[in-house]
Amino acid sequence: MPLTSPRRSALADQVIAQLRAQITSGDWPVGSRIPTEPELVEQLGVARNTVREAVRALAHNGLLDIRQGSGTYVAATSELAGVMNRRFADADPRHVAELRSALEAEAARLAAQRRTDADLRQLDALLERRETAWRSGAAEAFVAADATLHMAVVAASHNDVLAAVYADLGGVVRDFLRADVGTVLRPEAHMDHARLVEAIRAGDGDRAAAEAGAHSFGCRGPLLGRG
Repeated sequence: MPLTSPRRSALADQVIAQLRAQITSGDWPVGSRIPTEPELVEQLGVARNTVREAVRALAHNGLLDIRQGSGTYVAATSELAGVMNRRFADADPRHVAELRSALEAEAARLAAQRRTDADLRQLDALLERRETAWRSGAAEAFVAADATLHMAVVAASHNDVLAAVYADLGGVVRDFLRADVGTVLRPEAHMDHARLVEAIRAGDGDRAAAEAGAHSFGCRGPLLGRG
C-alpha cells in the first residue's frame, strides 16, 4: 500500500493556510526569515505544537527552509516552485542558462507585441532600481533587482502560463544568477538592460528576444558583451 501522510488537525491546516498566504502575497519574500516560533504563537494565538506542525508541513512542501541555529526562511512561493528548487538544485548551470534564455527570449518577443503603457512604466522603474543596486555594490540587492526586472518582462508578455512557469522557476534562476554574479560586483561584468527595455518599447520583437536571450547567459557566459 502507498505511504500516506499523517492526518493533520483542522487548526494546523488553518495555520498552514495563513502562513502560505503570507508567502504567496509577498509579505514574506523568498529568502527572508519568517517570525520565530514564539512570535508566531503570539501572532496566531495557537499552541506551539500547532505552529511547529504547520512550519514542518510547509518545509516538507518546499516553501520553507528550516535552518538549525539560524531560523526558518522562505524558500519558494508555491509548492511547485519548491519542487523545482529541489529538482534542479544540482543542475548543470549551462542547462539552466539555456532554459532561462528560451523562456525569457520568447517572453520578451511577446512583450514587445503586447506591452501596455503601465508595463513600460514598470519596466523603466525596475531598470532604474537595478542600476541603483549595481551602483551600490551590494550583490544580493542587485540579484533581487535584476530578477524582478526579468520577471516584469515576462509579465509584460501577458501570457499567464508562461508567467506562472517562470515564477515557479524563480528560485532556480535566482540561485543561478547569484552564483554567476558572486559576492563582488565587477565593473567589466555589467550588462546593460536598457536596450532590452527600449526594444520592448519600440515593439521590436526580434531585437527584444535577442537581447533577452543574451542576458540569460549571465556575466560569464559566451555572450558576454552582447547584453
